[in-house]
Amino acid sequence: MPNFQVSVVIENKPGISDPEGDTILNDLVLKAKNTNITKIHSGTILKFSIAEKNEKSAKDKVIKICDELRIYNPLVSKVTATAEKV
Repeated sequence: MPNFQVSVVIENKPGISDPEGDTILNDLVLKAKNTNITKIHSGTILKFSIAEKNEKSAKDKVIKICDELRIYNPLVSKVTATAEKV
């Protein structure tokens, strides 16, 4: 079975406050004067190495694991997964 690296990105859904992203934005704008940057979203990336038959199966398996372990709160978090063969 081929190996895949699955990257899972967990970030707040639109409309949910993101204090970490706001703090980084304030620092960029106030300290570095990067006024052209208007919004920053922070998030968490988890990278899994998994042996599965195909990309879709690898992504589905990892998302299922994240759901079962309650790694994120589905009420406030948006989760996206990408997989690539390694």
